[in-house]
Amino acid sequence: MILQTALESWANFYVVVGSSAGALTGLQFVVMTLIAQAGRRGSRDTLTAFGSPNVVHFCAALLVASVLSAPWHTLRQVSLPVTLLGLAGVFYSVEVLRRARRQRDHQPVFEDWLWHNVLPTLAYATMAVSGIVLGWNSTGVLFAIGGATLLLVFIGIHNAWDTVAYVTFAESSTPQPDRDARTISPPASAPSGPPPAPESSRAPSAREP
Repeated sequence: MILQTALESWANFYVVVGSSAGALTGLQFVVMTLIAQAGRRGSRDTLTAFGSPNVVHFCAALLVASVLSAPWHTLRQVSLPVTLLGLAGVFYSVEVLRRARRQRDHQPVFEDWLWHNVLPTLAYATMAVSGIVLGWNSTGVLFAIGGATLLLVFIGIHNAWDTVAYVTFAESSTPQPDRDARTISPPASAPSGPPPAPESSRAPSAREP
């Protein structure tokens, strides 16, 4: 009874978060389309460090929402998938950090390290620890799981928007060829004065017979 009451109290929250995460997954496809239209091609490490993790975060949030919306009988049953998902996310965040350090297409700044590495690792670590504590029938830790899940959605939104803003700014700052330089210049004006007389109309020279 306590389990059902605790999970039912979070039902509306996970309906909103889960549906938002599922819908926002398509946002990353829009981002990749804009990058392709801009004519920018990055390395595989750059894509897997700054692009693919956004889809993973959205899918992780959707998975947590689905798990906590299932009809479980005990909190220990819920704790196992949540803990495994959190641990998998931590290991994945470490791999993303390795790829970000290895790629050479983009020089990350503090904001990049924060949103692409620090915050995702914090969210997944919180989820893993909360899943373990959840196995001790602690319903209060559901707030930590809900916060970590919502943070993953915000991370995906921020990173996707940041990518679009970066591509748009880089594209607009690229110098474009001057239209005036591509126009055909008018022909040079003819020299002033009367045109030279034709050869047949010239006066005979005094030395000609």
